[in-house]
Amino acid sequence: MLCLVTVLVWLGPSPARADFAAGLQAYDGGDYALALAEWQAQAQAGDPDAQIALAGLFIQGLGVARDPAMAVYWYRRAAQQGAVVAQLNLGDLYARGLGVERDLVRAYAWLELAARRGQKWARRRRDEIAKRLTPERIAAALTLVDHPHAMR
Repeated sequence: MLCLVTVLVWLGPSPARADFAAGLQAYDGGDYALALAEWQAQAQAGDPDAQIALAGLFIQGLGVARDPAMAVYWYRRAAQQGAVVAQLNLGDLYARGLGVERDLVRAYAWLELAARRGQKWARRRRDEIAKRLTPERIAAALTLVDHPHAMR
């Protein structure tokens, strides 16, 4: 199952964290349009937590039209920064062909990155995908793992 909006909230003195918390409060209150507004600028500025949160809104169609391709865009931006939740979600989207052309090699690679960071769900999902790949395709996926910024 796709981990839709799993974010870590690290409340601190920074205004960005306060904005993120305001977005989370709006989300929890069901005001998805406000959550979107709170997270949009942060996501554009490169905040991986906000990027993951926005991706969750787009994948679910909360406060915006459902747009899996836009979810892929935001998950990719966060995943390329090393955000493990984004990596596992992006891997799952590649495996399912949701918002992106189905690509089991890329799915395996993104899930491998998350699995290496201790994500058990990612490890299980990666192992399911491995059953459908040849050893050569697994090797190709592992080559991609060494270059996550090149994965599109």
